[in-house]
Amino acid sequence: MQQAPAMDNGRLRNRLRPWIWGGAAVLLALPAVAMRWFPGSGVDWSVGDFVVMGALLAFAAGLYELGARHSGQLAYRAGIGLAVLTGFLTVWVNLAVGMLGDEGDAVNLLFAGVLVLAIGAALAARLRAAGMDRAMAMAGIAQLLAVGIGAATGDYRMNELVLSACFALPWCASALLFRYAAAGEA
Repeated sequence: MQQAPAMDNGRLRNRLRPWIWGGAAVLLALPAVAMRWFPGSGVDWSVGDFVVMGALLAFAAGLYELGARHSGQLAYRAGIGLAVLTGFLTVWVNLAVGMLGDEGDAVNLLFAGVLVLAIGAALAARLRAAGMDRAMAMAGIAQLLAVGIGAATGDYRMNELVLSACFALPWCASALLFRYAAAGEA
């Protein structure tokens, strides 16, 4: 028999909240520590870099919070966490070096399209597990399509294509977690 999730003022309690937000703060502090105590490390962030990364981390942590409030199931929360992490890493990689080519290469806009699709499909599913499984599966397929279009239109190295295609795996794993959560709700 499954135990009911703990409630806090009518909302599902998220026991990972301090870890999520604390981890985001630590991630944001790491470049500052590297710049201060390891000057030859090659880390050279501007104030703008810290602002962008802070906003990106806050957005990712907030998205996880939204999903965690929607369901107390472990599979659902793992699915939303994996989807948010995959989206976060996609944006980070694209801003830092680009998924294919460099960060200024136009083909990288396709990966922004994958994120728009994932968010749009999740909203259309109203964050319900039964729809989120299809939304994340579509994101995984769109990731592979973006890599395929990049391979067909550009001269990219094989390792770039393979690593970019590997981002479809966490999208699909998230879909499986949501499918498991949906089966638990039925």
